[in-house]
Amino acid sequence: MQQLRQKAQIMDGSALSRALMRMSHQIVEKNRGIQDVCLAGILRRGAVLAEQVQRNIETIEGVRIPCGSLDIGFYRDDLSQLAEAPLLRRCELPFDVTGKTIVLVDDVLYTGRTTRAAIEAIFTAGRPRAIQLLVLIDRGHRELPFRADYVGKNIPTSHSELVEVRVPPYDAETGVWLMDIA
Repeated sequence: MQQLRQKAQIMDGSALSRALMRMSHQIVEKNRGIQDVCLAGILRRGAVLAEQVQRNIETIEGVRIPCGSLDIGFYRDDLSQLAEAPLLRRCELPFDVTGKTIVLVDDVLYTGRTTRAAIEAIFTAGRPRAIQLLVLIDRGHRELPFRADYVGKNIPTSHSELVEVRVPPYDAETGVWLMDIA
């Protein structure tokens, strides 16, 4: 098991909330409103962030846009390496994706493999008009050609570091930390 050592706090709860509010405004602006815009958060922490973006957009526009969650486990390219019988959860998209602009929400963009798997999961549910990517943290080191449309913060990292996003209900505190892998 890898040992992690906390190196630095990148964002506290207030900074995280401000970044999500800024990106919520950007979604409304880029799409010229929220007509046919839906959110899909990648389980686990991306789903929590998507719900916060949903609340932010409701505050901004006075309308609650559809929000769902994606379990991308079945679509991962390393599925056989994770476990013999990995635990898979259902994708919960309480809306038809066909013809919609789907804003895919994740906590950290790293290699791009999670994003690829999430896009594949969305396409099994239908054919969206467009898919946009919102990430709280972009740490670089892409292996696949993905770029986020909305980024909370860019953090240059090394491969020996880990970016840890903490949000309730999964964590006791809210914020982003840079960790050293010891």
